[in-house]
Amino acid sequence: MNISVILGHPSLQSFNHAIAREAVAALQENGHRVFYHDLYEEGFDPILWGADAKGAVAPPGSDPMRQELTMSDGLIIVHPNWWGQPPAIVKGWVDRYISERVAYLFPDEDEGGGVPIGLFSDKRVLIFNTSNTPKQREKEVFGDPLQILWKHCIFDYCGVKTFHRRMFSTIVNSTLEERRGWLQEVRETTGQFFPKQA
Repeated sequence: MNISVILGHPSLQSFNHAIAREAVAALQENGHRVFYHDLYEEGFDPILWGADAKGAVAPPGSDPMRQELTMSDGLIIVHPNWWGQPPAIVKGWVDRYISERVAYLFPDEDEGGGVPIGLFSDKRVLIFNTSNTPKQREKEVFGDPLQILWKHCIFDYCGVKTFHRRMFSTIVNSTLEERRGWLQEVRETTGQFFPKQA
């Protein structure tokens, strides 16, 4: 399988980087081809300028990232919870690449106001997040906005049927033992979601 891994965290020493490394290692051990993108390390520009917006509806073959997403059987996205949202660089990646003609289409007679046809129905999506908000408070006070964003607003829209998201918290006061356990969970979850190639 071809799997795209997208990481959005500015610090190389972050737990997000450790999660991404663990996920990539599990994918490679299971024989998958990995398209890995550390958006900060690559200097990805998240701003969608007016001229770029036209590119957001360009055909898949017009850009290497669009080609990768079209070829991919699955996606793993890793980022922290900042104000109930992904970092701007990740949102910019969504604006550019989870786009029309790559992730969804509108019927010919629909100018964009109706229900799209999802093009990701055969893709698996796995999201790993980190947070400094306790899980119970995240749900009771904030309503888990990242779950709403990723599952309902983005990937349901794109037709994804196999979706899983895991939030690790609270990172700021976690112990080394907890982090080791979480990384083992990342490896196991990734392996279950994207099993060994026959």
